[in-house]
Amino acid sequence: MHDRTVLGTADVSDEQLADFVGRLLHLHPQDELVLLESWAEVAPYDLDALTTAGRFWVRGRAATATDDRPFAFFVKIVQSWSRSPVFALVPEDQRAQALAALPWQVEPAVYRSDLAGALPPGLSMPRVFAVVDLDEASAALWLEAVDCDPSSWDEDRIVRAAHALGRLAGRADVRRVAGTASRVGQHTVRGYAEGRVAHQVLPALRSDVWAHPLVAASFDAVLRERLLAAAGGLSAAVDELEEAPLAAAHGDACSRNLLVAPDGPGFVLIDFGFFGLAPVGFDLGQLLVGEVQLGDRSADCLPALEARCLPAYADGLRAEGSDVDLEVLRRAHALQLLVFSGLSALPFEHLGAPPTPELHNLARQRAHSAAFILDLVDATA
Repeated sequence: MHDRTVLGTADVSDEQLADFVGRLLHLHPQDELVLLESWAEVAPYDLDALTTAGRFWVRGRAATATDDRPFAFFVKIVQSWSRSPVFALVPEDQRAQALAALPWQVEPAVYRSDLAGALPPGLSMPRVFAVVDLDEASAALWLEAVDCDPSSWDEDRIVRAAHALGRLAGRADVRRVAGTASRVGQHTVRGYAEGRVAHQVLPALRSDVWAHPLVAASFDAVLRERLLAAAGGLSAAVDELEEAPLAAAHGDACSRNLLVAPDGPGFVLIDFGFFGLAPVGFDLGQLLVGEVQLGDRSADCLPALEARCLPAYADGLRAEGSDVDLEVLRRAHALQLLVFSGLSALPFEHLGAPPTPELHNLARQRAHSAAFILDLVDATA
């Protein structure tokens, strides 16, 4: 019995699925395998992504010559974000730039590459069984279902991740893949700054948003003036960042995208939509503030994490033979935090909702993180 209709055009034939299962179970081509049953279901996820059209689990059972075995795959459909309802809100004269800033093709290119064999010790990625082109603007990724430790991240785990990301940044083979697999849309600081920041964030900062109850209660006049001053210096910050050394970057290295292996200290990288080359230290940004932005971690932890994670990342670089001056790394890291997190710290996405106690707490954490980032920029100037 088979029911994978929820996959739509992302489904494969039973023969193809049987081949995937044989590879998953490390069977030889001549080994007997019978697909007994399979079904697909939507994989619940609490964050939408503009280039993700669907996430699914495909499960089932297969009979081999010796026993019956369960199997599971994760199927992700990626697409051009021109197909997202949000794209209709982008002014027509900005749409080409918006599409270039968020290229959907990067993740399929990464899974078609040899990145898995290039990763440093302590990092891995799901096995890929197929990258299926659905049409000119979408593809389905058939991936290994990864077991992971769901426990909350403590400081030591974050520091281990910082070291691993430093090794990723400095590893020559990863940089090679980053310069080829992501060439379809290399993520640059200038593209982001001249796109989302210039067209969405800066106009909002220069509006009456500061009077909104959710903002006014947490972002005081001093912080407002500091953010506006930093916004005025955006062009200079981007110019300076473009002088920093380039390194390989996952591009969205938050804890959700670094799955913790249940049987060891390593991490499984997922969601490669922003993989590419970026100024050194790029991945430290999301690692440090990603959970704060979502309200999952207090901003009070940031000074202590910063003090441990930046040296750990630098150690990772050195382990791969990359000798970047610590002060150069610190400055690049501070400026990237400003461009990608500090200027957009206001809870813009929640301003249309009732200002609940939970949202007020989120706004406070965002304000504290913005102040921390501005202090870091000032300290590294």
